[in-house]
Amino acid sequence: MAIARIKKNDTVIVTSGNDAGKTGTVLKVDPKKGTAVVGKINVHKKAMRRTEKNAGGIIDIEMPVRLCKLMPYDADKKCGTRVKAGEKDGKKARVSVKSGKAL
Repeated sequence: MAIARIKKNDTVIVTSGNDAGKTGTVLKVDPKKGTAVVGKINVHKKAMRRTEKNAGGIIDIEMPVRLCKLMPYDADKKCGTRVKAGEKDGKKARVSVKSGKAL
């Protein structure tokens, strides 16, 4: 079981690796593998065969990133933040530790 602090469509910041300091939006999360695909992060070149749907050639594709290298991004403080459980309008929500606002 992986960390449940990051969900689809969250804005995250990369904490370590080649893309450290970059931000992006989560496109897909795989909790069993503990990875997430983030837009414009960890981009690799891949040779694709021509099919009826695409023209083929060398394309850029986002590869998965480990969840331990990602943190939710707090736009107010402009940095990564930890997440705690809280309430917003009487409902459970994820709350930023640094700014106190709901994600």
